[in-house]
Amino acid sequence: MKIFYDDEVDAAYIELSTQHPQGVIELAEGVNLDVTEDHHIVGIEILDASKKLAIETLYRLEMEPPMAHAA
Repeated sequence: MKIFYDDEVDAAYIELSTQHPQGVIELAEGVNLDVTEDHHIVGIEILDASKKLAIETLYRLEMEPPMAHAA
């Protein structure tokens, strides 16, 4: 995973895969999922990012234990 922020255009991008996206799914205004043809998520684009999230925490990594799978 890679995280990018461009302060000139106030856009954040979270790259989840190196696959080439084939399409975009808009989740909300300015929040888009880049997806492959078979709907695997490649990345998340956030426009007007400083209005939607705390940029100073964008690069902070916090990990939780794996979620238990329901039987």
